[in-house]
Amino acid sequence: MMKKMLIAIALLLIASVFVWNYIALPVSRDWNADEIALIKSMSLTRLPALSPDLSNQVGDNENAAELGYHLFFEKRMSSTANVSCATCHQPQKMFTDGLAIAIGKAAGTRNTPSLVGIAHSPWFYWDGRKDSQWAQALAPIESAHEHDFSRTEVVKLLAQDDEYRTAYQSIFGALPDPSLLPDSASPLGSEQQQAAWLQLEPNLQAEVSRAFSNVGKVLAAYQRKLNPGTSRFDTYADSLSAETDVTPTSVLNGTEIAGLRLFIGKGQCVSCHNGPLLTNNEFHNTGVLSAAEQLPSMGRYDGIRSARLDPFNCLGEFSDASTEQCLELRYARDTNDLVGAHK
Repeated sequence: MMKKMLIAIALLLIASVFVWNYIALPVSRDWNADEIALIKSMSLTRLPALSPDLSNQVGDNENAAELGYHLFFEKRMSSTANVSCATCHQPQKMFTDGLAIAIGKAAGTRNTPSLVGIAHSPWFYWDGRKDSQWAQALAPIESAHEHDFSRTEVVKLLAQDDEYRTAYQSIFGALPDPSLLPDSASPLGSEQQQAAWLQLEPNLQAEVSRAFSNVGKVLAAYQRKLNPGTSRFDTYADSLSAETDVTPTSVLNGTEIAGLRLFIGKGQCVSCHNGPLLTNNEFHNTGVLSAAEQLPSMGRYDGIRSARLDPFNCLGEFSDASTEQCLELRYARDTNDLVGAHK
């Protein structure tokens, strides 16, 4: 019994030392000039203006964003007429869903990332298998466990809704003739959908895929507007100055400042979580295994290969960019060290 008490006391002493060193630091402890510069670099006020997506010529078109907004919340764009983009990307939850595993028509395999500020990233999905926001927006529509819709159904939905048809045609011109299309056809769907797709003439397939890609582009035009707002951290970072030895004490408390010191110091969280959006937009293997019932993911190693094969990538026929403008896709690494690496 005495031995257990001594061990318990020793553990309490160790814990108290940890608290003193890392949690209960004085609020007024000063930062040096390098630390101040690093903290300021993480403020949202240092976020540069969003670069144009050269593969999406309507990415900053207000009419396209308006149409994209309506389609983002459109539940009819699913086989059950009960799933929209907003099913998983809920505005009230910072455009995620708060679930460990995303649920659209059925449960997926991963959680839902937030869309806030994601337009600043050059890659999309946890493994970066899409190289633009508009290409990413298309994948869930045809995914069996998400929207479970087909691209001909998307075209028919637009054509048969007066407001959607008018809005689409004002931006892109005429839609493919819906009377020439089967009810449900897609090169990525079920066997029946793929068979129906193969019955279409190549020119009509291209027209449908072009209209489908345009849906992704208007969805991206809306999502490009989803930017984060400032927090207490940003206020604190902006208030720091190398010209004074007084550290602001009214914005962050002592525990929070201690956490920030650990974040940029001994913890070195800032090595990957840096910049105004607290990410370096790169892929890393952190050693975290997949769920027990899943095989380990190849991560970025497979992701970049999928991106290069994607018909909706920057170099594809539906992109608005020139070959010379697709630098990220052309020069992305695909080396073995990316096995298991994720955003």
